[in-house]
This record gives sequence, C-alpha cells and structure tokens, in this order.
Amino acid sequence: MIVVTGSVTARPDSVDEVRRLSLEHVHRSRGEPGCISHAVHVDCENPLRLVLFEQWADRAALAAHFAVPASRDFVRALQSLTDGTTAIELYDAHKIERL
Repeated sequence: MIVVTGSVTARPDSVDEVRRLSLEHVHRSRGEPGCISHAVHVDCENPLRLVLFEQWADRAALAAHFAVPASRDFVRALQSLTDGTTAIELYDAHKIERL
C-alpha cells in the first residue's frame, strides 16, 4: 500500500475556496480504482492549514491518480490560493498485526 500525506496553507481570504476544492478532490478521488481512502482535515493548531491523507493499493494506482486531469487541475488551482507552504510525502507501507 502507498500512503500519501500532504498539506497546504491557505491565505485567510481563500481558505473557504481551498476547503471547497479539497473536498471536491477528495470525493472524486475516492471513486478511482485502487483508492483505499482519501481524506482532508483541518489542522487544529492552524485552521488555515489543510492536511490530506491518502491510501492507495499500489504505485500504479497512485500514478494513475496523478495522471487524472482533474488531479492536475486541483494542484494548479491551489497554487494561486495558498501562501506557498505546501508539502507532499509518499510512503510504501504495509499493515502489521497488533503486538
């Protein structure tokens, strides 16, 4: 499984639009093949910062997600609405049983 974490920090005047676009992206992405989970959360310490958490079945599913035109459009739209503080990290993970 591939885990993706990401974050964006909206400007105060654009936070509502960033939230709207992020939720739209999350809801669309959940229907893609190989999407295990896809969510966006508001940072409790900084309400302008949104954190994305995604789980994908494998690298091919994630690559297909990144290739979807709407995914690229989402990233482009956020560029003009954020303060420039963005992050994305990818992890190759597997579930372990409880100890």
